[in-house]
Amino acid sequence: MSTLTGTGAGPRTRTFAAVAAIVVLFLAASSAPSPLYVVYQQQWRFSASVLTFVFAIYVLGLLGSLLVVGALSDHVGRRPVLAAAIVLEALALVLFLLAGDVAVLSVARFLQGVATGAAMTTLGAALVDHEPAHTPGRAGLINSIGPTAGLAFGALGTGALVEFAPAPTHLVFALLLIGMVGAGIVVLRMPETVGRRPGALASLRPRVGVPARLRADVAPVVPVMLASWALSGLYLSLGPSVAAILFGLQNHLVGGLVVTMLCGTGSVTAFALRSRPATSLLVPAAALLGGGTLVTLLGVLTGTVALAALGTLVAGVGFGASSLATFGTFARIAGVDERGALFAFAFVISYLAFSVPAVAAGLASTAFGLRITALVYGLAVVLAATSALVLRLALARRRPASTEPAPATCP
Repeated sequence: MSTLTGTGAGPRTRTFAAVAAIVVLFLAASSAPSPLYVVYQQQWRFSASVLTFVFAIYVLGLLGSLLVVGALSDHVGRRPVLAAAIVLEALALVLFLLAGDVAVLSVARFLQGVATGAAMTTLGAALVDHEPAHTPGRAGLINSIGPTAGLAFGALGTGALVEFAPAPTHLVFALLLIGMVGAGIVVLRMPETVGRRPGALASLRPRVGVPARLRADVAPVVPVMLASWALSGLYLSLGPSVAAILFGLQNHLVGGLVVTMLCGTGSVTAFALRSRPATSLLVPAAALLGGGTLVTLLGVLTGTVALAALGTLVAGVGFGASSLATFGTFARIAGVDERGALFAFAFVISYLAFSVPAVAAGLASTAFGLRITALVYGLAVVLAATSALVLRLALARRRPASTEPAPATCP
């Protein structure tokens, strides 16, 4: 039961905007370490396998958090879960500031994963709760562009700070820590939208599922979601290394730009397509993901930077379209007491697709080399996107045309 009292359009809009900013902040923090991994490797002399472990432990914390506390805010309220996530994220950022070896870095990354998992499902639900009545569909839009924008800002901002600012392994985390303090103040002041209801302890039992009444709407978006997040895993895990080693682009800003070209393009695309019905985006999203990745692989194979960049931009359009189709659908179909659990499902599936292939690629790059690993990984993404495209076209032929109305355009 919602406990949000009658608030005017102004306060509700401001709360919605603040929650959206916290979404971007959390994802920026999660991608910030990516351009720094090269710096850490140079300073601490560890192998690519160790780097893969650091990446994997973040995902382990994130997935565990999604599975355990993903639905908790549906029972105890959004504010307590968000407050705990912010405190844990702040602790992780302090550890990043103090890190002098791989052990502390790994603990920081694990805690960050737990905090991000708890925050993202709750923030996704809170956006829907606080959506201004005069802009229906905006919550789905922000849930689509917020994570990709955050990943882009975090990677690009860190890359710029590493290249041009002092204290490359400290400054970015100090700035993010200040941002988390601000986020904590916002959460303490925002109105609660969910009343306490029984089942909080039972909700902590790890499980992932979709209510039976929602499965017909969720099933068509899962394949393209798998392909898009597997592609983002390729860029965040291997993208900066591919730029530096295979293309000889040693500038740290370029390493961040590689991630930004994919995720930033995705955010812009999601915003540009915000008035399109979600179901109409699934086929073009899959086609653009697969086609763009294939062009990028040709660039890697031939050593042509321009070709790889073009392919990344095309794939980024597909990434944004698939994100909008996914989270736009989930925001539209979920009831208030289902949102935490449904967004937990979405992020579990997304991060499994994001992480498992990326961890395998990190291990494979040590055994087989970066070029072969990137090519095989990319081909797997192309195959996944093609499968999603074929499946969606097959479902479209078997089902009548969707009657889903187009969401209102968000000004």
